Amino acid sequence: MMMNFPRTNIEKQLLRSRNKRTSEDRFLAEINSVFKQNEDIDQDILKALESADEKNISNSLNFDLLESNRIFHISDIQKICIDYRLRFLSSSLFKAEIPYDAIMAIRKLENDHNTSLSGFRIIAPARLFKLENADDPLLMAPMGNDYYYLIHKWGNDLHPFRKLLMWPFKQLENFIFSMFLLSLAITYLIPQEIFAQGGKQTTTEFLMILFFVFKWVGGLAIFYGFKKGKNFSESIWDSKYYNA
Repeated sequence: MMMNFPRTNIEKQLLRSRNKRTSEDRFLAEINSVFKQNEDIDQDILKALESADEKNISNSLNFDLLESNRIFHISDIQKICIDYRLRFLSSSLFKAEIPYDAIMAIRKLENDHNTSLSGFRIIAPARLFKLENADDPLLMAPMGNDYYYLIHKWGNDLHPFRKLLMWPFKQLENFIFSMFLLSLAITYLIPQEIFAQGGKQTTTEFLMILFFVFKWVGGLAIFYGFKKGKNFSESIWDSKYYNA
């Protein structure tokens, strides 16, 4: 006759082993202490993220532990910010909520490198910053010599046509050329019978209409730009002022 042995419940075995090692009250006290310590570390990181931006901060990182695909020079950051009309500003100006995953990424980096990080900066659209009067963030920390280390990225990727849509606002030359193309398209859409004698438009008449349409488009653009305090991407990528 075969004997049926009960199956081993690992959960119960773990609990039995823990209770032999320490009492439940002492165990709960240990857990509470660990959670309190972790909470204090998280609060310190949040304070560092919310602290005012300081000049020439350089974090001490172990080069052998760094991932090369996360290291970026300020010139690369500047180019991307200008192309996609983004800002590269202190994390203290960031008004959206920073996810807990980002805090955990900072904690991991600090533990790996046995250091405390500061001088955090974020790449994000201007609307996500609390800009002073004058669409997916990347959290970075300075390494010195104008190099930055990418700590964490969250949110959705940018719209696939954002670079193209923001091209006119990159610099003055792009803006003027874009206004000219828009004026040309509007001029082509105007029926020839309105201004042409005999229903057929001459080249001179077309150029005259184009000139007036360009002035109209340019006037609206200048009015909107002054009213909203807008500027070109190459001038504002690292500015904390919305009308810089």
